[in-house]
Amino acid sequence: MSDAEITDELPQELKVSEYVGPYLFPNNSRRRIPAIIYLSASVVCTVVWAVAAESPLVNGGILAAAIALAAFAVYGFVCGKELKIDESGALVVAVAAVGFPVGHASAQMGWRGWFSRPAWRILLYSNEPQPDQRGLVFVDGISGEVIDQLVQPNPEDWTDLSDSAPVQ
Repeated sequence: MSDAEITDELPQELKVSEYVGPYLFPNNSRRRIPAIIYLSASVVCTVVWAVAAESPLVNGGILAAAIALAAFAVYGFVCGKELKIDESGALVVAVAAVGFPVGHASAQMGWRGWFSRPAWRILLYSNEPQPDQRGLVFVDGISGEVIDQLVQPNPEDWTDLSDSAPVQ
C-alpha cells in the first residue's frame, strides 16, 4: 500500500462543520416529571381501590401499589432540585479555592447523599508545561459552596512526554 492510498478521517462527532453549540448538562429538576407520573398513577390506584373495593378484581395490592407509587413520587419531588451552578460556574469556584493558576481542568457531575444533591467534581492542574500541583475540588451544584478540596504537589512524572524544548 502506498502513502497516497492511506487516508485519515475525523470521527463524525469531531467534525467542526457540524458543531451545534456547547453541551448543556441535563438539569436535576427533570426528576419531577416522573414524580408527577408516579403521583398520578398513585391517585388512580387509590380511586380504583376506593370505588371498587368490593370487586373480586381489586384487593389490597392496589392500595399497596398506590402507597409505593406515592413514596416514589415524594422522593422524586425531594430529589428534583434545580441545578443552579453549571460546570463553568463550578470551575470558577474551584479555581478560587485551590489558590494556584490553573491550566488543565476537568468537571464531572455526581450526586451525594440519600436525596441525590448534585455536586461537581473538579480536577485541576497548575499552569506549567509539566504541572507542579494538582487539586480536586467538590462544589455543591445548588449553592455553589466548596464541599471539600484536596491540593497537593503533582506526583506524576511527565518528563518523558515533553519535547526537548520547553513550551512557552
